[in-house]
Amino acid sequence: MAEIVSTFILVSIGCGAAMGVHADPGVYYLAVALAFGMSVLIIAYGPGNISGGHANPAVSLGVYLHGGLTTKELFTYWASQVCGSTLAALFLYGVFYGVGIPDATGAVATSGLAGVNGNVFAGLAVEAVFTCLFVLSVLGATEAKYKHGSAAGLVIAFSLSAVIFGGIALSSASYNPARSLGPAIVAAFAGDLSGLASVWVFIVGPLLGGALAAFLFNWLSKEDVAEEA
Repeated sequence: MAEIVSTFILVSIGCGAAMGVHADPGVYYLAVALAFGMSVLIIAYGPGNISGGHANPAVSLGVYLHGGLTTKELFTYWASQVCGSTLAALFLYGVFYGVGIPDATGAVATSGLAGVNGNVFAGLAVEAVFTCLFVLSVLGATEAKYKHGSAAGLVIAFSLSAVIFGGIALSSASYNPARSLGPAIVAAFAGDLSGLASVWVFIVGPLLGGALAAFLFNWLSKEDVAEEA
């Protein structure tokens, strides 16, 4: 339940900003990056106290490969995150389309590849690299031996905003399979299948990035331990 709530918070605030901001690209990018980043603060100091507040299958995969979750927990987290994202997308669809509020994204904030001219490989690369950077910050901020403590939530929030700034003009800056899948499902039921056509990029790319981050962090941690010994 904590992961359902966490992902609902992330998607409803972040995608809500994307759908609601009608402005020039600079203002739009700023609003969306800050909305997603600041939503992490609500998660970190709210439901995150119970589940860790991953709200992202790529983060959960990184934590799992770092030894922080069992296989059963990993799949439970993934299912909960997709559920939370879908509920948030349904909520946003009901509010925006139910009362006729213009949707700035045109499709319930589904992720797309327009920024990379539809190039799948470029989209995968952007999603994988920036997800890797984000998950590295999550693993580093929450590693007990480095004693970041209560500041971890703030670090992760600004890290998410940073990577969104870096890639939002390219790949929609999802970095989160659940965030992309939930809106794509809701948009498809509403008759717009465009999001489902490329959603696999926003599933595979972030999961690759999360796995790479875990590999790098595990390797760097072992080197750190070896030097201390």
